Amino acid sequence: MRVAVIGGGPGGLYFAALAQQLSPEWEITVWERNARDDAFGFGVVFSDETLDGIAQADPAVFAAMSADFARWSDIDVRYDGEVHVSGGHGFAALDRNRLREILQQRCEELGVDVHYGTQAPPVEELSADYDLVVAADGIRSTARETYAETFRPDLDERNCRYMWLSTDRVFEAFTFIVEKRDFGSVQVHAYPYDDKRSTFIVEMAEDDWRRAGFEAFAAGEFARGESDEASVRLCEEILADHLDGHRLIPNASKWIRFTTVRNASWRHGNVVLLGDAAHTAHFSIGSGTKLAMEDSLALVACLHEHRDVPSALAAYESERRPVVESTQRAAQASLEWFENVGRYTAQEPRQFAFNLLTRSRRVTYDNLRVRDDGFTTAVDSWHAGTSGPAAAGPRGAAAVPPMFRPLRLGGLHLRNRVVVPPTALYTAREGVPGDFELVHLSTQALGGAALVFAGMTAVSADGRATPGCPGLYTDEQEAAWRRITDFVHGQSDTCLGVQLTHAGRRAATGVPRPDGRAAPLGREGWPLVAASPLAWNEYAGIPREAAREDMDDIARDFVAAAERAHRAGFDALELQYGHGHLMSGFLSPLTNVRTDGYGGDLTGRLRFPLEVLRAVRAVWPEGKALVVRISAEDWAEGGTSEADVVEIARALAEAGADAVDVSTGEVVAYERPRYGRSYQTPYADLIRNATGVPTIAVGAISTYDDVNSIILAGRADLCAVGRAHLHDPLWTLHAAAAQGYSGPAAPWPASWRAASGRPPGARTDRIPPRLQLLREPSPPVHQRWVPHIPAAAAAAAR
Repeated sequence: MRVAVIGGGPGGLYFAALAQQLSPEWEITVWERNARDDAFGFGVVFSDETLDGIAQADPAVFAAMSADFARWSDIDVRYDGEVHVSGGHGFAALDRNRLREILQQRCEELGVDVHYGTQAPPVEELSADYDLVVAADGIRSTARETYAETFRPDLDERNCRYMWLSTDRVFEAFTFIVEKRDFGSVQVHAYPYDDKRSTFIVEMAEDDWRRAGFEAFAAGEFARGESDEASVRLCEEILADHLDGHRLIPNASKWIRFTTVRNASWRHGNVVLLGDAAHTAHFSIGSGTKLAMEDSLALVACLHEHRDVPSALAAYESERRPVVESTQRAAQASLEWFENVGRYTAQEPRQFAFNLLTRSRRVTYDNLRVRDDGFTTAVDSWHAGTSGPAAAGPRGAAAVPPMFRPLRLGGLHLRNRVVVPPTALYTAREGVPGDFELVHLSTQALGGAALVFAGMTAVSADGRATPGCPGLYTDEQEAAWRRITDFVHGQSDTCLGVQLTHAGRRAATGVPRPDGRAAPLGREGWPLVAASPLAWNEYAGIPREAAREDMDDIARDFVAAAERAHRAGFDALELQYGHGHLMSGFLSPLTNVRTDGYGGDLTGRLRFPLEVLRAVRAVWPEGKALVVRISAEDWAEGGTSEADVVEIARALAEAGADAVDVSTGEVVAYERPRYGRSYQTPYADLIRNATGVPTIAVGAISTYDDVNSIILAGRADLCAVGRAHLHDPLWTLHAAAAQGYSGPAAPWPASWRAASGRPPGARTDRIPPRLQLLREPSPPVHQRWVPHIPAAAAAAAR
């Protein structure tokens, strides 16, 4: 087989070496536009997982790399005059130019034909002349551009400015520096890569970058390979305290913006994308070189395992795409955290360090405790002190996980940070909750959560989403709810809340089918009213635009329902201002096209929802909690912005909300949500840290480890765990048992207390024998990079 490789960076060279090693009869040609000895870049970092793959695939390459590795296990977070160290991570770094030299030598040994200083022929010609074309030509790939209709690239250029540099200060660990200055914040990602130098990446938000004075320097014209020396010198001045007298060393260093590369397809005929041409991931989570070399290994393996090129390329993309997309999701979370680092510069240094380390959601509370128990315990102790004496427990902070620390929400004292969110059950008759609601809410209340909400309860008959939704607009409904709250309060001290709503244009639909879809009721339905006369979808009826009289009636309905909720014995109230219901329809610019004082800009769109909230607050007792749920993201172009969300939360708090329950979506039927683990938590984080308003995080939170991480990092005050509680109504109690916690924040009902410990599993009665004569010592938690000092130099120093 004849193979053409465009690009002689580490990814292209490693592919060529592995392919030639497995198939010596192949004719492999590499084109690299730069000269063999041209030096670009600084250090690259590898994970242990990637290195294991290299060691298995090519021991010669691995041995050469290992001889020059800088290795360490610590991460230093330098912030607000303090340094907090977390150990047990494990890193290996190498000079990128040394890595390329190793791979060049390996290709030479194996007989790969590499053309240095030579532009590759057009990809169309290569595709016609070769059996396979590997496009490893980087982030500005010409091959990708040539076949853009097939690859369908998505190039997401981000807001921060950053500059790659090195320094002759050799750091001892992966070092994150966040410096607060009068112009804003500047952050540094630094790590050692040999005995003499460290990579030093300076990153700044666009506005901070301008205020710091870099814009004028960056506006100059720079030749290829030239550096922005004026900016480099200013960085040295700003970061002098961290350079300790050392200098910053540029190499074609200029301010750039990071671009996340995604492609709908990675292959076109016999042309396949590899490395940065196919995908990128932000440097704060890992190395593009690492991903490219993993691509190379997978591609060669698939070519070896499949008989023809098309099936091999299909297998390669099928295997690698999920891995890459998982990495990109984590990288996106990390990228956005650093883009918005200014939100967190009021945090206490220990919490800030924990927040930084868990930013991508790949590293969590439990994971950090396994890596470095001392670091996590220190953060735990600080957080326990801020949560009051009950948070520390009889054996100190570590005895009480963050999720089991108390919180005051409005007038309520919550024993822990877990909420069961409102669940639509669709089992009510004429709005009257029955036995199923009793069983559901009772079981959830006995399951350990501090606060349990009854769901989607209409304030009027016309406000019901479906005929199966409960209501709070008749005496019969109020009495039925009182029966439930009396029973629950008689069995536990769990707080019960109810969500009040008017479904707006989403009203008068049937109960959803198993696929989640619901059809309009048609003639059997009831009149629809909304902020604007816009149908939910092509099957739904067109609502009438709410007139002033309608709004007055609806406001009175909310007030009356709130008074009934108080008499019915509920401890908390949640107003549904999200998910496309009536109030959500007023808030979103996609669903509110009014031209009167209740539409237009955000002030107008907020007017009616705030009128309702103030009216409800006036009748809802101060000793109880009042929460508002919103959709913080419409998942559609032109929808609610982050700036809108911050102002909405502030306005809700000023009007009397004790907390904001932060959901997203269901505002328009044509939404395109990006689902994923705890995917809505960043919006709760945004509101809490931009406004100080307490938040409830909700959405795909299903493990106690995630709850602990969210609470300890300060991303939310409470976590709503929905589907996991449906799967296991005792989820909170089981989470306590799994963590060895048995305190007052997780009380087992007396009748169930015998089951409060974890039941034994299979083979738990087996005690393994000792099979080692001499036990191997555990690796040290803290390992620093200490450069090798030649014997002659060491003697001279003595």
